[in-house]
Amino acid sequence: MLPPVADRRPVVRAHHGDDVTDPYEWFRAKEDAAVIAHLEAENAYTEARTAHLAGLRDEIFGEIKGRTLETDLSVPTRRGQWWYYGRTVEGKQYGIQCRAPLASADDWTPPVLSPDVEVPGEQVLLDGNVEAEGHEFFSLGSFEVSNDGTRMLYGVDVAGDERYTVRVRDLVSGEQLADEIPGTGAGATFSPDGRFIVYPTVDEAWRPDTVWLHELGTPVADDVTLFHEPDERYWVGAGFTRSDRYLVIGLGSSITSEEWLIDADDLRREPRVVWPRREGVEYESEHAVVDGEDVLYLLHNDGALDFELVRVAASDPAGDRTVVIPHRAGERLLGVSTFRDWGVVAYRRGGLARLGMLDYATHDVREIGFDEPLYSVGTAGNPEWAPPLLRLGYGSFVTPSTVYDYDVASGELLLRKRQPVLGGYDPDDYAQARVWATAHDGTQLPISLVWKRSFGDAGAAPRPLHLYGYGSYEHSIEPGFSVPRLSELDRGVVFAVAHVRGGGELGRQWYEDGKLLSKRNTFTDFVDSALHLVDRGYTSADRMVAEGGSAGGLLMGAVANLAPELFAGILADVPFVDALTTILDPSLPLTVIEWDEWGDPLHDADVYAYMKSYSPYENVREDVAYPRILAVTSLNDTRVLYVEPAKWVARLREVGADALLKCEMVAGHGGVSGRYNAWRERAFELAWLLDVLGVADA
Repeated sequence: MLPPVADRRPVVRAHHGDDVTDPYEWFRAKEDAAVIAHLEAENAYTEARTAHLAGLRDEIFGEIKGRTLETDLSVPTRRGQWWYYGRTVEGKQYGIQCRAPLASADDWTPPVLSPDVEVPGEQVLLDGNVEAEGHEFFSLGSFEVSNDGTRMLYGVDVAGDERYTVRVRDLVSGEQLADEIPGTGAGATFSPDGRFIVYPTVDEAWRPDTVWLHELGTPVADDVTLFHEPDERYWVGAGFTRSDRYLVIGLGSSITSEEWLIDADDLRREPRVVWPRREGVEYESEHAVVDGEDVLYLLHNDGALDFELVRVAASDPAGDRTVVIPHRAGERLLGVSTFRDWGVVAYRRGGLARLGMLDYATHDVREIGFDEPLYSVGTAGNPEWAPPLLRLGYGSFVTPSTVYDYDVASGELLLRKRQPVLGGYDPDDYAQARVWATAHDGTQLPISLVWKRSFGDAGAAPRPLHLYGYGSYEHSIEPGFSVPRLSELDRGVVFAVAHVRGGGELGRQWYEDGKLLSKRNTFTDFVDSALHLVDRGYTSADRMVAEGGSAGGLLMGAVANLAPELFAGILADVPFVDALTTILDPSLPLTVIEWDEWGDPLHDADVYAYMKSYSPYENVREDVAYPRILAVTSLNDTRVLYVEPAKWVARLREVGADALLKCEMVAGHGGVSGRYNAWRERAFELAWLLDVLGVADA
């Protein structure tokens, strides 16, 4: 079967005296029947080219399914007079949200639930399988129960375009209320008294730009605008403090933020600013009560590259600041969460995320320690204002996702649940490590590795290796557990993460050195990491596959052009490979917001030239042999449009590359919905990857 050959319909793009002819820009016309036909032809070609892997796909899907406890319950979280938890049921795609009453008002120990034992007083709040009936796609963007436990709101997307319809259910009678709010963004929430819903909407560029107030029982047409942000560089969101004292309206770009407060007991009052925005200054606030005074704990980078934590009076945030945690170069403060009696600080040190308990009186921080050399940890599920326990989520490359409660008084970690992995999984059968490569400019680059011990130590002999990378938005790739990854490791593949600049693993400077006019460092760091793994005997170029998604897909396209000889294959998920065309068009979703990350090529000729020098679609080469490439995208993705990988694959084919495109016709940026669909999608990708690595029959 021959690959689809798309019509060439040249369109000229002209900026800064540079004329570029683009033969495939016509793919952008999503409603054009010829575009849909081309995408369907691409899917048919990809299916035909991978038909020999159908058995392996089924095998991997069976392994994922066989290792997963399909009927299970989450650890209950206390809120008000109820324990809230989720159920999954064998054979069902979506989760079921439930609750059960507390045994007593002083009960803080979550009940141990079993799938085969009835939970006394259980109420099913929302069954995603029922809500998804008749739809190929289903996703929740909002889900919340009012403080008094009598009403529930939920926002549903059935297209994958991240626009949600908010509905309200009376939990006493079980009836749906007449209130229905279409076209919202994610993150709708009840007011503390349950009378109102606060929700965001997006503009034509899919930017959350307005926060609204809806009074239950009134027409949506009467909803009140609480805040509107006209500047296209900023997104807007809103939520109530854990104390229920304030509604916080937050604005942010990649480099600047601003917050406004409204007293929760009078939501129609004019909001007041915390700190007026200043270009390049980011901050976030949390409310607490210290010595009877309303205060804000403010995390900010005003003169503090890796951020500083200060305390200010809530009545006068611009007044005197008390330094709580001073700036420490290289130790990135990530966030603060406040409770009635203590706070929690999240930070990064030595490339790992950490948590510390904050004493309001002394400002001391007591770090919560863990034994593994590589791990990820964060707070999770802590809605109450005055709990004696702190809920944590923990995991590593070898330790399945784990839920702890941390006893603040004793410092004891209470294990509540570890993700069951069926089939006799033993974490001691696997090993994880971190090694360091040297970049072309001398920078030390961390690389995380995980492998199965029975195949020998990583580095003892060249092995098939799967190298993952991202490197944008200060996003760190954490050492996390993955059931699908076991299907690779058990076939002798080493999984590695190149923690390249542009991410956040080693502090804010690590991010700054991989964005804007330093973006090329992201790409060369990945190449240098791959070279290190080859030079040190971990793998060889013909036994290494690279993977990245979204902005990490841009990384994949860039390294394909920079060092095609270094990889046997490249897997690009929803890849941002036509970056310059997208960032030049302010009418496209989220483009203007992205200028702080990539630069503004529309108005700056230097940025234009720099982005043109690395944007993958612009730089497909005719003088090299490309590795095998699989690009996966979704028709309804609003973040990275399907047109980018579609154009990229067509251009790669022109130079003889073996490139495949798989386009989900009903999905969004995160791919298909439903856990079984997601498992099959990952099985498809892993089967292709194993085939490229030559271990498909292992």
